[in-house]
Amino acid sequence: MEKPKISPNFTIEDIHKIREYNYEITKHMTTEEMCDHINNKAKKFIKEMNEYNAKKRAEDSGKK
Repeated sequence: MEKPKISPNFTIEDIHKIREYNYEITKHMTTEEMCDHINNKAKKFIKEMNEYNAKKRAEDSGKK
């Protein structure tokens, strides 16, 4: 299944598309595979947030 295209206004239809996409990806996964899938996504998100926060701190310290 192709990753859904999300509208700029983020509507309820977008939420339905995302839920359907996630269901299709995970419907045949075992519990262990599902946990790994979720943990990998979470680790990626945490890494991106840490990079973003470090960049913001660097920008903020440069403004003072």
